[in-house]
Amino acid sequence: MYKVVRVLNHNTVIAALDDCEKLHGKENLLDKEDRYLLMGKGIGFGKKNGAAAELKEDSRVYSLQECGERGDAKDIVDEVTPEYLEIADIVLKEAEKMFGDIDRNILFSLADHIFYAVKRMKNGERISNPLTEDIRLLFHMEYKAALCVIPVIQEKFGILIDDDEVGYIALHVHSAIDNEKVSDAMQTARAVRQCVDIVERAIDKKIDIMSLAYNRLMNHVRYMIVRTIKGEKLKMSLNDYMSIKYPDEFAMAEKICDEISGMIKHKLNKAEIGYLAMHICRVTSGELEAEE
Repeated sequence: MYKVVRVLNHNTVIAALDDCEKLHGKENLLDKEDRYLLMGKGIGFGKKNGAAAELKEDSRVYSLQECGERGDAKDIVDEVTPEYLEIADIVLKEAEKMFGDIDRNILFSLADHIFYAVKRMKNGERISNPLTEDIRLLFHMEYKAALCVIPVIQEKFGILIDDDEVGYIALHVHSAIDNEKVSDAMQTARAVRQCVDIVERAIDKKIDIMSLAYNRLMNHVRYMIVRTIKGEKLKMSLNDYMSIKYPDEFAMAEKICDEISGMIKHKLNKAEIGYLAMHICRVTSGELEAEE
C-alpha cells in the first residue's frame, strides 16, 4: 500500500510505502528515500497528502532512486511537468506492445529529453541529427515505437516534432529493451555511419541504404561492436581468403576496424576484418553471395 506524498496531477502522484513515517503536513518529502512515482488514470484525482494511493490494473510504479545519464529521477521529476512524464509513459507502453518486457526506468531520462525537445522547438531551435537515417534502419522497431510521440506532442502543444528528434527518442526506447546506454547506442550508429562513409569514398558512389547488402553491413557492424565490448570472439577467420581474393575490400575493412577500435576504446579481434570485408564486398559489387 502506498500513501500520497505529493499530487502532481490527476494521473500522477509521488508516494511512499505505507510503513514509512507519517507523511501528512511534511515538507520537502521528495528528498527522502523510498519515494515512488505512481502513474495511472485518475490515481491522483481528489487525493491529499497522506491519502492512500489505490493502484489499478493500468497503474505504473517507478522508483525515484533511479539514476541515469541525464540525472537523478527525483531531480527530473522536480524539473519537468507531469505531462512529459505521461508522454514518456505512452512511448514505453507502445514499446511494450512490440517488445514485451522492457526496462521502464528510462521513463525519467526519456521525459527529460522530450521536455527539452519541445522547449527547443517552441524557441524555434532545431538540433540536426546526421545519424537519423542510420538510427531508423539500425533500430527499426524502436524507431517505429518512437513515432507514436508525434501525434501526442502535436495534440498537447501544437508542435510537429521532426524526424531527428524521433531518432533520439528511438535510442531511448532501444536502451529500455537492450540494457544499453543511449550514448552507447548513438556510438554504434556513428560507427555504422563512419563505416559507410569510408566505403562510399573508396568506391566514389553512394550506397543504397534500402538494399539488403547495406542492412547486412549495418547490422554486422552493430554486432561486431557488441562482440568486442563483451570480449566474444568469432570461431573462425576469413582473413587469408579475403585478403587475397578481395584485397581492396580487406584494406577498407582494416581501416574501419582500426577507426572503430579507437572510437569504442576496445581493440577489435583481427578475425573481424575478414567478415567485415565480406559484407563490404556485398555492398560494393554484389559478387560475394556466401553467408556467414
